[in-house]
Amino acid sequence: MQGKQRAVRARVSGTVQGVSYRIWTRDEAIRLGLTGWVRNESDGSVSALIAGADAAVAAMIERLWQGPRGALVSNVEIEETTDEAPVDFRIVA
Repeated sequence: MQGKQRAVRARVSGTVQGVSYRIWTRDEAIRLGLTGWVRNESDGSVSALIAGADAAVAAMIERLWQGPRGALVSNVEIEETTDEAPVDFRIVA
């Protein structure tokens, strides 16, 4: 049994574009068994929809603060959502 399911929208600010942040996020989410998507925003931030088991979502939120080598995360905003996630985790435009 997977336990309680949760979905959040995340917005990550700082130096998060041009450092493979989206690829890193996808890979980490897949490792945690999560579904959703990640994309660059025009203001230089990265947004993501992250869905799955509550503990895995919480672990991913912690990881978003770290990011890949080269990233300098200044803020992570999290908002609970009822948005439907895709069946996998993907990078979207």
